[in-house]
Amino acid sequence: MSRDSAVADQSRAWHLDEFAATLRALDRSPDTIRAYRGDLVRFVAWAGEHGVLDPREVTRRTLRDYLATMNMSGDGRASIARRRAALRRYFAWTVQRGFVVTDPATRMSAPRPGSRLPEIVGRRQLDVLLDEEWGDDPWARRDRAVCEILYGAGLRVSELCGLDLERLDDRRGVLRVLGKGRKERMVPLHRVGWEAIERWRECRAQMATPDSPSDALFLNRRGGRLGVRDVRRILDRRLASGHVHPHALRHTYATHLLEGGADLRVVQELLGHESLTTTQLYTHVSKSRLQKIHRDTHPRG
Repeated sequence: MSRDSAVADQSRAWHLDEFAATLRALDRSPDTIRAYRGDLVRFVAWAGEHGVLDPREVTRRTLRDYLATMNMSGDGRASIARRRAALRRYFAWTVQRGFVVTDPATRMSAPRPGSRLPEIVGRRQLDVLLDEEWGDDPWARRDRAVCEILYGAGLRVSELCGLDLERLDDRRGVLRVLGKGRKERMVPLHRVGWEAIERWRECRAQMATPDSPSDALFLNRRGGRLGVRDVRRILDRRLASGHVHPHALRHTYATHLLEGGADLRVVQELLGHESLTTTQLYTHVSKSRLQKIHRDTHPRG
């Protein structure tokens, strides 16, 4: 039996396609569905290696052993928390569908994420991404617009890649962004950002192919919709030295807003956070940055 056939058999035995269809019916984002499915495929492969061939055979001991394996492998706490969440949701679903009688994941508590503060982009790197001259070819125009939006509107990378032309409201100066859970929010963008978008739109049509999505704002070099990996390559290519993760520009956006006096709940709304607690993390970042500036510059710091 080929590897692909084996994977297909496992998917049927564990009802993974049906589970994914349920998530789609609940309007979960494609990224969430892809992540959950990937986590479950990984668990199913591990379970098969240990003689567990369908969900009815999974016990609490099975799940404890799997979590121990992840810990011993050095997986990050955030990754483990997400995989636990995928398993909890999956087994709750199998009980609802009658595939298993007892949920083995009911007492699987997620670990608290690490307390590391978000990464903030330095002034020099921001200057390179936003102010240095890259030329005027179409891809330079696209890359400039991407960077202006990531920092100027604080979007998640997936939100930027999902931007459609119809969601640009240049009359009001806002982007209509589809965030987590397909919730729409209005995010203002500064004048320089709109100018960068317009310069890219002037040449977008000539960079498109017959198969290019007509609604996508940003295209990659193959003519498809810009993807998360494409954005990472843009940042790596445009920085002569160092590395900036795309999400760090969102962190920097939020931190600079709070340092400039923005209300915490306004920042929560702009970022699309469901919980104010998530946004409050950036107040700690601001305090940390101010303390560092004081230590580095004050004679008695």
